[in-house]
Amino acid sequence: MNGIQLGARFSIATNRLRFCGPEEAEPLLYRAIVDGHDLEAAGESLLQFEALEPYLRAIAEKSDLSPLDREVAEAYWIGNDLLDGFTRDDFHRILERLRERGLPRGLERRLADHLPKQPIPHHMFHVAYVGVGHVTGHVDTTLDNMNRCRPSWARVARVDTSRLQVEGPELGREGDRLVIAGARARAVGFDPRFLPGVKAGDWVAMHWDWPAMLLAPEDLARLQEYTRRSLDAANEGLASLRVL
Repeated sequence: MNGIQLGARFSIATNRLRFCGPEEAEPLLYRAIVDGHDLEAAGESLLQFEALEPYLRAIAEKSDLSPLDREVAEAYWIGNDLLDGFTRDDFHRILERLRERGLPRGLERRLADHLPKQPIPHHMFHVAYVGVGHVTGHVDTTLDNMNRCRPSWARVARVDTSRLQVEGPELGREGDRLVIAGARARAVGFDPRFLPGVKAGDWVAMHWDWPAMLLAPEDLARLQEYTRRSLDAANEGLASLRVL
């Protein structure tokens, strides 16, 4: 799986919902995922996703890679060591680019003034600190939407023709802190061409109730670790903002 295909797996759900990205992106992303076709066009579409491109660009620039490299997409959606060492100054530039894509200027300034010591350019940090829907205005910033938008993990309990029974932890609150709380079982739709051979016991990454990819043990461990780090950083910044 290359970086375009990995990014497409997470981005296709929000495009289908018309939350982010160009309207014509979905068929390009789908063909890139299942057939490896239209990769160049799919990559161009991904770089038009309003709340995605600033992060890919920042991770790529800091690591001297292309925004569509596998390691860059993996860093943002799953987590890897490309995220380590980002500073407040680095994240100020991300916020500036998010403002150019639609983040309100006043909110950009408030977020910039209260950044934690080590902000993390991972999608979990974006969801928890910058906020769901604050760039495009297409989604309400609620705890339920934050939980659906974060890249999460769930274990497959049963596989049906076009649905998976999965169980995974939820995003919740303990006092003023965002935390990963108890597990919840649910049924979600899936495309067998996305997850060939998926079976009970497998772990899948979820985004907006869509099983985006199978998680190998090392992927699961990194997603859990960078989710924890992102929440710690976000809680530090939110405590300063006093918005919880």
